[in-house]
Amino acid sequence: MFNDSLAEDPIADSASGSGTGVRARGLGVPFDGEPGPWNAITDVPGLEIGFTTLVEDAPAVARTGVTAILPRGRAKAGSPCAAGVAVLNGNGELTGRSWIEESGQLQAPIAITNSHAVGAVHSGIDRWMAEHHPSSAAAWMLPVVGETWDGYLNSINADTVQPRHAVSALDAAASGPVAEGNVGGGTGMNCYGFKGGTGTASRTVRLGDETWTVGVLLQANFGSRAELRVAGRPLGRVSQAPNPMETSDWFAQEAGAGARAVPGAGSVIVVVATDAPLLPDQCRALARRVPLGLARTGTTGSHFSGDIFLAFSTANEGALGSRMAGTGSAVESLSHIAWGRIDPFYAAVVEATEEAVLNSLVAARDTVGRDGHTSFALPHEEVRAAFADS
Repeated sequence: MFNDSLAEDPIADSASGSGTGVRARGLGVPFDGEPGPWNAITDVPGLEIGFTTLVEDAPAVARTGVTAILPRGRAKAGSPCAAGVAVLNGNGELTGRSWIEESGQLQAPIAITNSHAVGAVHSGIDRWMAEHHPSSAAAWMLPVVGETWDGYLNSINADTVQPRHAVSALDAAASGPVAEGNVGGGTGMNCYGFKGGTGTASRTVRLGDETWTVGVLLQANFGSRAELRVAGRPLGRVSQAPNPMETSDWFAQEAGAGARAVPGAGSVIVVVATDAPLLPDQCRALARRVPLGLARTGTTGSHFSGDIFLAFSTANEGALGSRMAGTGSAVESLSHIAWGRIDPFYAAVVEATEEAVLNSLVAARDTVGRDGHTSFALPHEEVRAAFADS
């Protein structure tokens, strides 16, 4: 099944909709900060999100997909943005990182998928750019593709994700509310021993007469059950939901005697977007604040988790280009938030990251994958009960 064949599932093939319709705030979880209208990364003006969700049982069991992010929308997919990357633990992949570190900008679409599909998705982005933005593709392209491992539920070595699935996700990109949980690249992911996946949130930042937005979208596939805290409450260790991913011997059966699935293994890719004018080093500073938001949900950062974060600014359109041209201006100017006023943006990143993780857990649904492997969602009634008196 691919895209339209999942049309009966409201979160299977579109950017809009919020999965189950319930988000963490709706269960009574308190959060700091002021969200944007959709409480999603798409609150950043011009940014578009698209998904391809792959759920099929033959020829191989597939629980996977692609999430595509277009910082300036499809029409301006080759227009550069100031950008920066940070890493908490490097057991993962984010393509294009070297160029971002070298030049302080990105000028191609972003995608997130499973660990073994990075090449296919990268190729799909190249194909899509060659068709829709041939002048950009004529020089060189370094798409940003991040990954997390979905091999517990998904037949990860079956090459299910193909370049056309990345193309489809880009074609589906739109603004508006964003689907969460079992959607796109998050389809087969697990978080804190529960079903995880895609999550998003946003914050409004006001400085004097100016208002900006900080949005976060993440693919949550990290953390052990005992670590999960929701607004400081240790819901993971008291949950009654089964946790076969951490407690059964499924990994030893596949990897050999003595092998075990380490609680907390996985990964998380986090994308931070803002329309505030930032320097590349300021984008990097925002990316470095992501782990503080993750830590609010309990993680201590597993050795077997790839925790990689990208932040970018859609302001200063037309600047930071890197083109092969012998003419044009030799000097560029950038406006940027004064360093002394940047703290509210740090707070926004931390707050939105925390909420995005919990949104991914709340939106996720119980899932049966390959070989009968099952991942159970965080029970909504446990969350409601924890905050009933708040």
